[in-house]
Amino acid sequence: MKPTPRSCLQLLLAMAALATGRSETIRHESIEVEAPFEMPPIRVPLFPGREFDVTQYGAEQGADISEPIHKAIAACHEAGGGRVVIPDGKWSTGAIHLRSNVALHLEDKAELYFSDDPDDYLPAVQTSWEGMECYNYSPLVYAFDCENVAITGKGKLEAKMGTWKAWSGRPPAHLEASKRLYEMASTDVPVEERQMARGEANMRPQFIQFNRCRNVLVEGVRIRRSPFWTIHLLLCESVVVRGVDVWAHGHNNDGVDPEMSRNVLIEDCVFDQGDDAIAIKAGRNRDAWRLDTPCENIVMRNCRIRAGHQLVAIGSELSGGVRNVYVHDCRFEKGNPFNLLFIKTNRRRGGFVENVHVENIKAERTRESVFAIETDVLYQWKDLVPTHEERLTKIRGIHVRNIEIGETDTPFRILGDKREPVEDVLLENITVEKADRLESKFENVRRITRRNLRISGPEER
Repeated sequence: MKPTPRSCLQLLLAMAALATGRSETIRHESIEVEAPFEMPPIRVPLFPGREFDVTQYGAEQGADISEPIHKAIAACHEAGGGRVVIPDGKWSTGAIHLRSNVALHLEDKAELYFSDDPDDYLPAVQTSWEGMECYNYSPLVYAFDCENVAITGKGKLEAKMGTWKAWSGRPPAHLEASKRLYEMASTDVPVEERQMARGEANMRPQFIQFNRCRNVLVEGVRIRRSPFWTIHLLLCESVVVRGVDVWAHGHNNDGVDPEMSRNVLIEDCVFDQGDDAIAIKAGRNRDAWRLDTPCENIVMRNCRIRAGHQLVAIGSELSGGVRNVYVHDCRFEKGNPFNLLFIKTNRRRGGFVENVHVENIKAERTRESVFAIETDVLYQWKDLVPTHEERLTKIRGIHVRNIEIGETDTPFRILGDKREPVEDVLLENITVEKADRLESKFENVRRITRRNLRISGPEER
């Protein structure tokens, strides 16, 4: 579609403003976050008042608007930044690639539907699959090596799920492709040679991925359904996810996955997930050891969870290490999670987990426990691929306080590795109205402090 006269004039005026030095520039809000560790201020981009409505670049309802969105993003970026606006109405698109200084803004009644045709997410881009870097189908919304990028507004982003649902069953060809990627990552094959968007590899893309980005904001939008992880923050710095409402009940549908990222705030969100609300990760095995970037300074607060496997999971892809996590004042409104906090690793991962704080949490029940650590979690990978190298995970400094739960199975499960026991665990002010099994499981743990635990068995309720 050809640019309209108005869009051409808008771009010319913006370029002229830049040339004369009168253009507005990106500014930042500095957010101070209280945490039980040193947390640097988070920089949130404040975008200039320029708006680039996609209808001025040829967008029409009932047609694919991928190209108009691409043109609007290019114009916004070249003008020095602003908002690319999706107006009220129902719109269809393929992949959206953001650029620096651009906010994708959805008006209140805007509904943006993403194709489930894999060809709409080619050519392949640099991304990752379960902690291993590769080239794969583009995430539905993608930004690589950008700064000052955002998705804002009160509109809706929704993934059509036909193809992605069919791919989620992990058929034999997909498992063979997963094995090939694992072997390439384990033997340091260059990332650009790990081409996975071919044949029947069927590696589903993330819905939203910010990859190696700085100063990121996701605020206010509604997200419905997802091919894979919903919001993936890979190797990012200074991120705020605020007031987002996510409903995604497909396979591997975590809400937010910070991976090898630092200085992240997740607040005032609603999560209704088919997997974990928050899954904190740090890459898998040799790829993470090569990148050598821990996931650190992660704060989640004032969130509501309607369904999910865990409030927060750490791992099992944690080979780069995870430190300084603070989750507080959240509640499960309903649902039946496995645990509130679950730390999982295995003998291939290495890395570390340290200085984790979870407090002021309420839930009606959990299926397994309040808090669990397991050090031998391999899922389908246990027999699918060999162990190339063993590295154990150091886990220490875990603090769980001020928890109220109606029912659970076993209050606490810590299954450490005898070669690298878990160290320094604090359990304080925890109330469980009914535990099917009163006795917790503690294996290979050094120094557990228990204070003011009120746990009743089924006969005492």
